[in-house]
Amino acid sequence: MAAAERDRPEQDRKTPETGPGERLALNGMGSFEWDLKAGSLALDEAGMSVFDLEPEGFDGTPEGLGLRITPEDGARLAETVRGVLEGGAESYGAYFTVKRRDGRDQWTHTQGRVLRDGDGQPRRIVGIVRDATAELAQATMLRKLETARAQQTTIVQRTTEALSRAVTVDDVTATLTGAGALERLGADGLALGLVEGGTMKIIALSGETLEILSERRFTRLDGSLPLSQAVLSRQARFVTSLTALGEEFPLLRDYLSRIRFDAAAYLPLIAQAQAIGGLVLFYRRRSEFSPEERNLCLGLAGIVAQSLQRALLFDQEREFATGLQAAMLPRRIPEITGGEIAVRYHSAWSGREVGGDWYDVIALPRDRVGIVVGDVQGHDTHAAAIMGQLRIALRAYAGEGHPPSTVLARASRFLAELDTERFATCMYAQVDLETGGVRAVRAGHLGPLIRHTDGRTGWPNVRGGLPLGLASVFEQEEFPETRLDLVPGETLVLCTDGLVEEPGTAITQGMDALAHAVRSGPQEAGALADHLSDRLWERWGSGDDVALLVLRRAPDPGTHRAPRIHQYIHQADPEGLSEARYALRQALRDWGMPDLADDVELAAGELLVNALLHTDGGAVLTMEVLPEPVRRIRLWVKDRSSVWPRRRTPGEAATTGRGLLLVDALATHWGVESRGEGKAVWCEFDAAGSPRSAG
Repeated sequence: MAAAERDRPEQDRKTPETGPGERLALNGMGSFEWDLKAGSLALDEAGMSVFDLEPEGFDGTPEGLGLRITPEDGARLAETVRGVLEGGAESYGAYFTVKRRDGRDQWTHTQGRVLRDGDGQPRRIVGIVRDATAELAQATMLRKLETARAQQTTIVQRTTEALSRAVTVDDVTATLTGAGALERLGADGLALGLVEGGTMKIIALSGETLEILSERRFTRLDGSLPLSQAVLSRQARFVTSLTALGEEFPLLRDYLSRIRFDAAAYLPLIAQAQAIGGLVLFYRRRSEFSPEERNLCLGLAGIVAQSLQRALLFDQEREFATGLQAAMLPRRIPEITGGEIAVRYHSAWSGREVGGDWYDVIALPRDRVGIVVGDVQGHDTHAAAIMGQLRIALRAYAGEGHPPSTVLARASRFLAELDTERFATCMYAQVDLETGGVRAVRAGHLGPLIRHTDGRTGWPNVRGGLPLGLASVFEQEEFPETRLDLVPGETLVLCTDGLVEEPGTAITQGMDALAHAVRSGPQEAGALADHLSDRLWERWGSGDDVALLVLRRAPDPGTHRAPRIHQYIHQADPEGLSEARYALRQALRDWGMPDLADDVELAAGELLVNALLHTDGGAVLTMEVLPEPVRRIRLWVKDRSSVWPRRRTPGEAATTGRGLLLVDALATHWGVESRGEGKAVWCEFDAAGSPRSAG
């Protein structure tokens, strides 16, 4: 035995783990022995083969392996060994890359065991090395397959989730073409077609350069194009050469040469054994379709087909329901004299059900007009049918000339006698556009909004009763009337609650938003109705139907030589008097008669205070220029009381009763006239501003 062998500890000489080198070679492995003290590394023949080394080209040192191990892997291996030696561990294992002489990279695995002396100091490392390329290739393939399966599962889940929220065909196309849709499908481009009779209609395109296919949006379903062929045969087709596809289908050759894709999957959309359309998925940098990828495409086609079928059925039902609803609403609005009316109706954006909202404009005797908006309980075709019957009944009662309270009482009784448990809310008003008189009644509905000529808006306190139907069931068919005045140029807005209700917020917020939109909107009725629709209905993303009616009394500015202003002062409006005085002063300045402002303002204030204190309601203030025979200012204050004022002589200590005395002192003439159900107190001022006599 050599001296070196005798110097080894006995336990080193008896380690069976090293084993004969021949046994390792038979298993495709090589062995090594690393003398840490001498710095030498011995490899057997199989180990030399693993490292692709020749005996004469290897110097027997760890550094000599640097010919085959990359510097990065060499540094990593050295760090691993250092950690084992310093940490007291007994073994280690690591993968690294061997650069073979033919240029191939070979994955290699080493496993070593540290042998220590009696003091625990490392003396040698013995171990094995083996070619791990096949092992890692299989593991890599398995990882790729697992990753692909996970990606395919994600694609199916995300697509299914996105399409589950699609209700209409437009929703489906938006889901397939919107932001992130192609990434969700795992494709680079998309074309979606629907079968309509004997044609294929492309309804969605997404992807760079695919817009050129819109030139063939309608094609015959005769198999002359790959998509129609797939639909007719009900067989998917996977294409990895669009150039070759163009040779087979000459009609498509020019288009395929201009789009930037390499492969495509032509998929029929089958639902309940019927081909309803076709889907094309385009891909870049793809030269084949694996079985898993083909199954994924077929699965996506099935998901899209089911979503499209549901959407088509929904659209058909929706079209029927909205058609029924539209048939229940008036076909045209009668023309009126002295004003303009605009109506708008919006169906809810979601759901297949329709509501019972309605509007109507009714021509009444004596050149009056009836306006109504209402809402039958529920959102279905039954609600729409009830709405149609109730609208016709209310129109008939109003056309007979009944007062508003009677119209709603009879309409409530009519609804209660129908074979239904539904009730309805309603707002009805009779308007005389010649005088501006409004008689309004409510049945559990939102009241009207008025925009005054100075731009202010207000919700007048219109008294109301129970909803129609319920009022009769509870035997409370009382619908008290509220009288309003609509001066020339003022606007009346009626709507259903869908215009002012936003989910999760109080209705008062919506009412404030409506008032703001009316204040900032245009004057003309049609333009204002469009403005409100754009600002409010689309703002809420309404899940409810909306009926909107806008009535504007024609302005009465007079003529250039005889201008005129009108102002309505509500009894409960504390700012109305000051705003009326300001309007008078401004008008006189504009008309070139500012010297009369003080007298006119004082007289108007006295007349308005009398009307607001001593009558049950507001007052209408009118000021006009009378050019003939002498240019002068006439002031009118109209109220609804038939009691005429009388001039009194108050005592020295009296605090009231001097109003008409002031008017008599300031004006050149004054008087009282009957006006329908009320009266008008008037006074005149000479344009020169000098009072003449009382009258």
